Amino acid sequence: MISPGWRRIFEKSSRHKQITMTDPIADYLTRLRNAIKAKHRVVEIPASNLKKQLTSVLHEKGYILNYKFEAVGPQGSIKIALKYNNVSKKPAIEKLLRVSKPGLRKYVGAEELPRVLNGLGIAIISTSKGIMTDKEARNLHIGGEVLCHVY
Repeated sequence: MISPGWRRIFEKSSRHKQITMTDPIADYLTRLRNAIKAKHRVVEIPASNLKKQLTSVLHEKGYILNYKFEAVGPQGSIKIALKYNNVSKKPAIEKLLRVSKPGLRKYVGAEELPRVLNGLGIAIISTSKGIMTDKEARNLHIGGEVLCHVY
């Protein structure tokens, strides 16, 4: 039997606390990276508008197989089906690198947009026209914040 004093301490420590996140994009990329390393087929990530746009860009460019937005709870979630090669079982995403961080933002003009692996990979850019790849931003001649590199 637990004494009343210990019961109060246990109840206080077991309450669900809201954790504030300083870098949701890094958390998104880390969850994808961990799921790929563990060879999972599906990964579930807490949703936000920015993460939804990142997911749609990755799907358009063929880095993920499929995705689905679920309105569960106040925030919702994104279920992402990861893409692997049928023969070699290698993931479509080899590397995910966070470029612009909360402590040091990386902004580039239209002329300085990065090329990832000489055009084989993509850089995801946050522009005034929305989230897009470096190639799309180069065609529209607009710059922005370099969120990450994917290859």
